[in-house]
Amino acid sequence: MWIPSNNKYGVAIHNWHGDVRFGLALDVGDSVDIVEECKFWYRGSCPRKSRTVGLFPKTYIHIKDLSKIDPVVAECTQVLREWSEIWKRLYVDREAYKFQTLRKVMFSILESRRELLSATMTQDQTLELQMMVVSKIDWGNRKLGLDLVPREGPLAVDPHGIGIVKLYNVHVSSADNAKASSSRGTLRRKTQRKILTHHLYFCMRDFGHRIGGDDAEVYFFLYDGSHMRPLSERFLVKISKDGFSNYIEKLHSNCTVFTDLGAADLNEDLHLVAVVMRVGKIIQSDSIKKIEKSGTFGHGPTFRRPFGVGVLSLADIAHFDSSLEQSSDEREYSFKLFQSEEKDFHLLPELIIKKSSGKYSPIQTSQGTQGIVVSLKLLHGGLGQARQEQPLLFQGSTITRKMGFPDVIMPGDVRNDLFLTLERGEFERGGKNTGKNILVTVVVLDVTGNVLTDCLWGASGMDSQPQYRSMILYHQNAPSWNEMLRLSVQIDKFATAHVRFEFRHCSTRDKTEPKLFAFSFARLMDTGGATLGDGQHELYVYKCEDPAKLQASNYLRLQCRPRDAQAKMDCGGCFSRSSKEVFVLRSLLCSTKLTQNADLLSLLQWRTYPETIQDSLTGVLRLNDEELVKFLQDVLDALFAMFSNEEGNSTQHSGLVFHVLVSIFSLLQSNKFQHFRPVMNEYIENHFAAALVYKGLITSVEHMAVFMTKAEHPDPFQKCFGSLEYIFKLLIQSRRLFARATGGQYEDSFRRDLHSLFTALNGMLAVPSYDVIIPTQEMLLNSTGVVLEQLKDTLPAPELGMLARNMLDAIPRGAPIRLIQAKLHAVKDLVSGELFHEDDSRTVVLSVACKHLRMHLSRRDELRLCAEILSEILSQLYDLQKEQRDKVTNTLQHDLDSLCKNILGILIRTISIIMEGSNAVLPQLVSCLLGLLQLLDETHYKRYWDELSPNKDPRDLKEFLSKSLLVYDELLTQDWHVFPNDWLVMKLAANDVLRMSLEEFAKPLVYRFLGPQAFDSQLWWSYFSLAVSFLTQPSLQLEQYREPKRLKILHSHGDMRVLMGFQILSMWSQLGEQKLHFIPSMVGPFLEVTLVPEPALRKATLSVFYDMMQCEQAARGSFRLVESELIDKLDLLISENKGDDEYRELFSTILLEKVQMENPNWKEAGIAFIASVTRLLERLLDYRSVMQGEENRDKRMTCTVNLLNFYKNEINRKEMYLRYIYKLHNLHLQAENYTEAGFTLKLYASMLSWDRETQSFAPFDNSGQPEWQRKERLYHEILKYFDKGKCWEKGIPLCKELAQLYETRRFDYNKLSEILIQEAKFFQNILTQLRPEPEYFRVGFYGMGLPLFVRNKQFVYRGLEYERIGAFTQRLQTEFPSAQILGNNSPPDNAILNAPDQFIQISNVRPVGDAQALKTAMVPVPEKIARFYEVNDVTRFIYDRPVYKGTVDKDNEFKSLWIERTILEIASPLPGILRWYEVKQKTMQELAPVEYACEIISNAGKELSELIVQYKRDPKRNINPFSMRLQGTIDANVMGGISKYQEAFFSEQFLKSPQGAGQQANVQRLKTLILEQIQILEQALELHGQLAPSGVQPLHNRLLERFSQLKQSLSGMGRLKRQHSESIVNTPLPPLPTEQRVAQASTSSGLGASSATHSTAHSNYVYDLDEIYTRPGDTPRPVDPLSSYQTLSKESLSIPLEEAAAPPVPNRPRSQNFVGNGAMDSPEVPPKRQPTINSPNAPPLPPRGITPDKRASNPLIFNDFGGDSVGRRHSQQQQQQHGQKYSVVDISYDDPEADQQPHSLPPSFQDGHLSVCFAPNDFRDSGISTTSSRELNHMNLNNLSEDSSSISAITVQHREHCRISSNGSLDYNASASMNITQRESSTSSFDVEDFPVPPPPIPPKSLAVSSNGVDETHSPHSTQLSYQHPNQNLNQNQNQTQNQNQNQNQNHSTNSHLHLAQQQQQQNGDGDGYSSLQHQVNGLGLGAGSGNPAAAQPAAAEAPLPAIASHSSSSGHPHDGGTF
Repeated sequence: MWIPSNNKYGVAIHNWHGDVRFGLALDVGDSVDIVEECKFWYRGSCPRKSRTVGLFPKTYIHIKDLSKIDPVVAECTQVLREWSEIWKRLYVDREAYKFQTLRKVMFSILESRRELLSATMTQDQTLELQMMVVSKIDWGNRKLGLDLVPREGPLAVDPHGIGIVKLYNVHVSSADNAKASSSRGTLRRKTQRKILTHHLYFCMRDFGHRIGGDDAEVYFFLYDGSHMRPLSERFLVKISKDGFSNYIEKLHSNCTVFTDLGAADLNEDLHLVAVVMRVGKIIQSDSIKKIEKSGTFGHGPTFRRPFGVGVLSLADIAHFDSSLEQSSDEREYSFKLFQSEEKDFHLLPELIIKKSSGKYSPIQTSQGTQGIVVSLKLLHGGLGQARQEQPLLFQGSTITRKMGFPDVIMPGDVRNDLFLTLERGEFERGGKNTGKNILVTVVVLDVTGNVLTDCLWGASGMDSQPQYRSMILYHQNAPSWNEMLRLSVQIDKFATAHVRFEFRHCSTRDKTEPKLFAFSFARLMDTGGATLGDGQHELYVYKCEDPAKLQASNYLRLQCRPRDAQAKMDCGGCFSRSSKEVFVLRSLLCSTKLTQNADLLSLLQWRTYPETIQDSLTGVLRLNDEELVKFLQDVLDALFAMFSNEEGNSTQHSGLVFHVLVSIFSLLQSNKFQHFRPVMNEYIENHFAAALVYKGLITSVEHMAVFMTKAEHPDPFQKCFGSLEYIFKLLIQSRRLFARATGGQYEDSFRRDLHSLFTALNGMLAVPSYDVIIPTQEMLLNSTGVVLEQLKDTLPAPELGMLARNMLDAIPRGAPIRLIQAKLHAVKDLVSGELFHEDDSRTVVLSVACKHLRMHLSRRDELRLCAEILSEILSQLYDLQKEQRDKVTNTLQHDLDSLCKNILGILIRTISIIMEGSNAVLPQLVSCLLGLLQLLDETHYKRYWDELSPNKDPRDLKEFLSKSLLVYDELLTQDWHVFPNDWLVMKLAANDVLRMSLEEFAKPLVYRFLGPQAFDSQLWWSYFSLAVSFLTQPSLQLEQYREPKRLKILHSHGDMRVLMGFQILSMWSQLGEQKLHFIPSMVGPFLEVTLVPEPALRKATLSVFYDMMQCEQAARGSFRLVESELIDKLDLLISENKGDDEYRELFSTILLEKVQMENPNWKEAGIAFIASVTRLLERLLDYRSVMQGEENRDKRMTCTVNLLNFYKNEINRKEMYLRYIYKLHNLHLQAENYTEAGFTLKLYASMLSWDRETQSFAPFDNSGQPEWQRKERLYHEILKYFDKGKCWEKGIPLCKELAQLYETRRFDYNKLSEILIQEAKFFQNILTQLRPEPEYFRVGFYGMGLPLFVRNKQFVYRGLEYERIGAFTQRLQTEFPSAQILGNNSPPDNAILNAPDQFIQISNVRPVGDAQALKTAMVPVPEKIARFYEVNDVTRFIYDRPVYKGTVDKDNEFKSLWIERTILEIASPLPGILRWYEVKQKTMQELAPVEYACEIISNAGKELSELIVQYKRDPKRNINPFSMRLQGTIDANVMGGISKYQEAFFSEQFLKSPQGAGQQANVQRLKTLILEQIQILEQALELHGQLAPSGVQPLHNRLLERFSQLKQSLSGMGRLKRQHSESIVNTPLPPLPTEQRVAQASTSSGLGASSATHSTAHSNYVYDLDEIYTRPGDTPRPVDPLSSYQTLSKESLSIPLEEAAAPPVPNRPRSQNFVGNGAMDSPEVPPKRQPTINSPNAPPLPPRGITPDKRASNPLIFNDFGGDSVGRRHSQQQQQQHGQKYSVVDISYDDPEADQQPHSLPPSFQDGHLSVCFAPNDFRDSGISTTSSRELNHMNLNNLSEDSSSISAITVQHREHCRISSNGSLDYNASASMNITQRESSTSSFDVEDFPVPPPPIPPKSLAVSSNGVDETHSPHSTQLSYQHPNQNLNQNQNQTQNQNQNQNQNHSTNSHLHLAQQQQQQNGDGDGYSSLQHQVNGLGLGAGSGNPAAAQPAAAEAPLPAIASHSSSSGHPHDGGTF
């Protein structure tokens, strides 16, 4: 049985692996929060594992008592955990500075936490450390943007333990402290008052001087450099002979604290002075001699002699920062000593400060020392406070007092110090030539001559002495000592004590004591009791040489100084005085018991001297402050005694006495004596005894009030009314004493007098104010609160209230602002005083306060003071309510009702008004509003509702509710913007209060505004809207917080959203029939509620939608409004990042369950609606998940289209549809997809009509336009995008449509001309501009980890310009960074489809064009026009994959190699509104091996025919491409592959085998194609021989030789061919005579389009569209023979379509040279055919253009479309006769044996033929690279090493040719072309620099081919060759362009069948990567043929292969169907 635990907290003491069900793994030290427990287990969570709750054993957990944990330690723990996550994130984000700073602070907090846990510090130290720690925490929280922690002292406050108003104030102070805190833990605080007292801790650390053999004494004191006087007494540090470090007289003897420094003392002129005195013989040499002589230290008399003075400036210490909470750090200083002549020694500090360097010189220090080293630290506050804060500094340290009082005098301070300074003396020589060595001895004696002990100190740091001996100045008769002494004589002995100064001469020779020769004395007090006055005194010097005569009785009768009143005779009989001798003394009294003022003494003795009263009183008014305060009690007693006589009547001195009293009271108000207020209160309560003065005081105050306006000097009046507190205290105490003595007589008279007084005071306030009297009136108002407080026991509460009200009301309405503020301050004093704590008086005061608050709130002036008053009232009431929690008194309830009634409404109105601006007082007013709501309970609200609706009139109540809900809603919608963002604690507390308030606000809505007559829909709407705002406010979305913070909020406040959600549901259920008023307006708000990620709330609220649907269905017959509103709001809310997949599932399941359970009559519609919304949610969530990030732009496009289609097709929401059209449009513009942007806008344009004039508004555009104008504007935008995207064909229909508009409807010929010009420009661009043709890629997305909109689907992507598969794959990986790229094209199995991961499969596909626009062409269509439709407007794509069937013959794998062809159909044509579409249909077919062989041979022949046409047309073209193509065809592995075809397919065994069944027609066709190839080669060689320059003739001869061998190898095929058919129909026409051919050739270039209908011989094998060698990205196009179009070339070479297919083998007469046995040089070959222009019987083979792939090669190569490029244009246009450029597969369905085909195609394929697109470099047998150098440099060669099972068969075959051409045949041709290049550089398309090394004429033997076709020496190095292609120059001329166009032809090999087989093995694991492919390539044979080893040897003997040949073919094509 699980039992809930009460917030248990524990720590794991052992590792727990969690190896049970629901177990929570723990490590040692992990803290756990325990939720539940049973006998052996706990259930809880670990903060380290967010939101994971699990089980763990009890025995593994140590429970900690949270109550015993230091709160600061607990906070440190929590903070360190929270910061550690942020700290790691800073590291990941490379925020180095923040990372390091936070690290230091965290370690510091960790160390402080350890110290706090150690519990070894005192309370003061602990408090100080806690304050430092929380200061660092606050600093870190502020820097990291975390929440503010409200705290009082070091502890965080409990928001539930204090009122919300106080919580606000705590937040304010905490925020100030946090801003002032630093990472070091110091706190810069706002000081409410200036620190008045400071202390300086001093410690001497080192003394770097050695003073011979003598001891030394160092006197330190503070010195004021501005007045050149000492500030403190001296402090003594003794230095022994051995040095400072070896002498310790007692512990801390070198430390002191200079106390009581005021702010005025701490200035830049403050200095520390060190006076060093030598203690030894008078002459230092005597001491040294004595030591040297005796070896020991002398024991004779020693004297103090001057040595040096050092001065240290304390300006930097004096400039301390008073805002720092902590004391300043202790710092070390060092300074030097200086010396001067002895006569100037007393002036040396002044000379050093003034820098009079001519009169002093520095003293050299001991080696390596710095002079005097001291450390100083400034302390703040009173001495007691400083001791408490720094106890260790005061431990053992001496206190060095200031020479004067501190700025603040404490009542308990007792001082009785008299400071004497021995300044100087003037003495006679006494008959000697030299001056005396004068020693002054100071002694304190009483009247009898007894020495007073323990009262004389020469300096602090030394014990008191019975006498003090001064230093000696050598031979000075006028010495100046300047030594300070301190006398502290007991008070009872002070009056009779005196000080005697004895002067002695010290001889340097005498060993005896110094001899007395004179003395002086000074009395400490005169007979009147006044002490020795401060200042300088010149004392008489009396001669005396006999110490025995120095008796006090002898000299006390003498004058000690001039005007000595106590002297009894001028001179004594035994002492004589010299008029020339004088001793100057300076004294300063610092005593709290003694005074030097005679006026004060006479005042205290007024009864003795009544005649001096007037003078004494006048003198006292002029006294300084300290003197009065010293004798405060005595002075007050004397004054009150003089104030009235025994009858209580006034005396003649009463007025003056009152002024003195007021002055004293005013004095006590100052900061200096603020601590004397308790002394004064103590005096009044316990010592004051004047029972009759109250009458006089009342009269005096009244008199002052009456005569205020007549006064010339306002100061006395201001002092009087500022002192009313003490006056009334004395007045009331006097009356109390009188009443006690008389039994309460004259009470009524006293009250009348009081009322009379207040009337006078009110009159004083009512006086029109002017500058002179305003301060006095302010003084009165400032005293009002305390005055009324004093009367609370004297007058009843109602009278007090009346007095207060009358006084405050007396102030005129238009009074000056200062007076208004003073009035409000008076109100604040009243509510914060004692009157507010008493029930009776509180009610009165509250009514007064409410009256004035209402007045000022309504006027919105002095709002800050009003807020402060309200805060004070609410805080007091909250504390009272808390105290009376068990039983609240009726008085308090009444007061709360009164406050609510008077303040709540006006406060809400005020807030609503000032909320519109930025008022600084708004937060405080809001906190007051919340504080008031916090105090109200249900009964208060009920009474308030009744108050607002008298006689059941609800208008006031409605107004209040509306205004309140509006204010609350404004606060919530802005997330409590009135409070700073980091005040989360405040916001949560405010929400708690507001939620409870809303529960009460709901009651009047239900009970007063719900009935049929009283229903107020607006009020209810406001309530629902507010409740939803409450629910959805950011601060309550707990999911955004970290787990510890979330749990803490849940523990303290719970999830307030759930409570409010159920409150909303409760209110909704109350509506009943009125629900219809909120449909559909409440759909959005309720939807927001359901989107809050809290399952309980969602489940409860989702049912409301069913309720709405039911309600609307019943009322309106459908729920169309609910549906529409729900869809609208869902779109908006999901885009605001609300909702998730869980919500989608809940929405569907809960509503479906509800509908099915209730089974309403609209069930079917409801289910359909729910399904529709669920689909919308799915799309919206998909869209939301990809809203951010550049890498998600394509996903955003997909999701946008999904939504766009949903809104159009499923729910027909035009405005939503348009909104997403523009979103998609903007995305396309960002990606520069201009064509797609145009198509997207076309969706919108298609919705508009030319005929409508109605206003049309576009999303995000509020300016309306007539519909036709909007459409016109859109068309122009679309045209601009189509122009940018080079999609001019799509823009032309729009131009036509606009032209028709302008011409036939609008008759705007200006615009018509413009649009026609644009249309013409589009037509021109089609023919002249370069347009890169895109590649297409099939992409399969597999795995459950992918988003729903792509999961387990296939798409066809249209690549970017010049984008190959490598770049495309990289782009897709950026978009799906977690996806794995599948390495093959095999269909994925279920394991991949259902895996939680992401997989992507990518391959090239070839478009299948279907150009409907060209089907009506009656002439051949120019290539530029036709090419567009081959790769655009396509919906079908194909790709191939090799498949082996049957037994694989390792020697000849072509027998069993089939091609699996996949046909994909997508949803919409590309390009469209997206660059990709989903595959909707997928079909597959197979090609037999022999069919595929036919395709390869046919394509090779056609490409060669094209070259023949090009070179005949332009003989001056660079011969290199032609030579290399011939070499690759004749002397390459293509012909070597023919032997394999013969072996595989031309045997009877094959025809009889299962593979050959039904393939007879294809076999015959293959033979015919081979023979045609021979015929074409003959023509090509003949032309090559005519064009080849001498340098290429050796190569030509070699080609002739190899061609002869080739014909011999095929000589036996003639018989087979003849046996096929005897039909004349199938026999081709004979060739024209040679002369005709020449004539026709000569005219071929000029006939243009006139021969568009001519055909060629063997037209049954040269197909109508001849889509051969198409590239991936080119569109293969099935052709309808009846409707196909023809491409037009300059030479008008075309192939007409034929209805009937001819048989594959012609039956015709043999030529003369035919020999049947094959012994002749060649087999039977059809006669050579020259393309003839005008002959209808012998049309030429279709010459193929060599238009290069614009994406594969350098685009600059193709940029010349000028008129000079006739040949090239010819080739390009001729090429278009057959649709495609470079087709690998060409399957004719016009074959006479088509009925024997074993495979079928879709219907659209049946009437034409299928052309397979291929890569741009598929010039299979040319040996020429179609790849530019830049392409090769960037080519992804990794494609060569991929697992290629998914590569289409044609693609692999193409790659095979690329690799084959890397062998010898291509090498040889490259060599030849190199020679031509060197000779004819002006016309060559290759530059000499294109080759790394000039090639020799013969290829190396290393390229020789072995008998089995594998070049074993070359194959391991094939990869090396593939990296040697040179960079080509981008800026090439036209000839270079043509040459490079020719160079695009590639080596073509029938042996690629073998390579496909080997690749298939590789896919199955029989080979790895690139090296295996290279072996296969080499194995196909490079040379005369892989089947003829002998033929390979001559090739091996030829010139070395240039690197370009090998590279251009072996580099591969990363785009041809390969998989990355």
